[in-house]
Amino acid sequence: MSDAPATPASDALAPAQERAPGGFSRSALGRLLRHRSGSLGLVLTVAFAVLAVVGPWIAPYGPAVPDYTHLAKGASGAHWLGTDAFGRDTFSRVLAGARYSITIGLAATVIGAFVGGAWGLLAGFLGGWFDNVSMRVVDVLLAFPGILIAIGLVTITGPGVGPVILASAVFGIPVFARLARGSTLEVKGRAFIEAANALGVKRPRVMLKHVLPQVIAPILVYATLRSGSTLLVASGLSFLGLGVQAPAPEWGGMLSDAQLWLVVQPLMAFAPGIAITLAVLGFNLLGDGLRDVLDPSVGR
Repeated sequence: MSDAPATPASDALAPAQERAPGGFSRSALGRLLRHRSGSLGLVLTVAFAVLAVVGPWIAPYGPAVPDYTHLAKGASGAHWLGTDAFGRDTFSRVLAGARYSITIGLAATVIGAFVGGAWGLLAGFLGGWFDNVSMRVVDVLLAFPGILIAIGLVTITGPGVGPVILASAVFGIPVFARLARGSTLEVKGRAFIEAANALGVKRPRVMLKHVLPQVIAPILVYATLRSGSTLLVASGLSFLGLGVQAPAPEWGGMLSDAQLWLVVQPLMAFAPGIAITLAVLGFNLLGDGLRDVLDPSVGR
């Protein structure tokens, strides 16, 4: 049966879908802004996203410009957070480093959520042998610590921004796949999906129009939380020398460079460390806020 003409029964399907738990609503942003920790997380996340765009432009010095008269010096009027071992301004490098760290964290999370989410959606909706094989592959991937998979991939591909994004994305794909699959199985059993099937709506349309919108919310919440973990993985790879290479001002690499200078100039480590902490905190608070806003089981 074709799904083109609208019937009274199909008209009743749309309100049922809108009332289905887990979907988005126009007031979601307003509820998020009224959520204490969620609004704080939103402010932090937006602030770091803005820094990723304008950081290199507003930095008082070039991130790779040395000042040989101030090598590994503490805070001063000329250098608010001091300088590193090469005389480079730490404050400028933290601002410029937001472009690397935030971009890698967000890009890897988006790729992981898209690939893993599509994989889990198809597995849960189609079922059968494809679902069984997919989940066994996911089980194998989840059996290995994600950081080890990321280190292995970077070791094979070599260091750099692209390999770090790829490795960090692969780190999250199996988790997103399992989450999307579980959400899809739960949505498939709801009344409005049964109504769509009874009306003869084609399966691809049911999956994309009726199932996918209900699966997006949990994926979005987890993607926000996962962004903080991905940023930590990317920073860890750079800290180990497997990620973004010097002289690029990536926060993990800056922490690695500061190891030998903690006693002489502790701001070399504290500045990027605090930046990583605040960025991860922002993602986590925003994710918690989105969960409370979009999860119908949480009281308003």
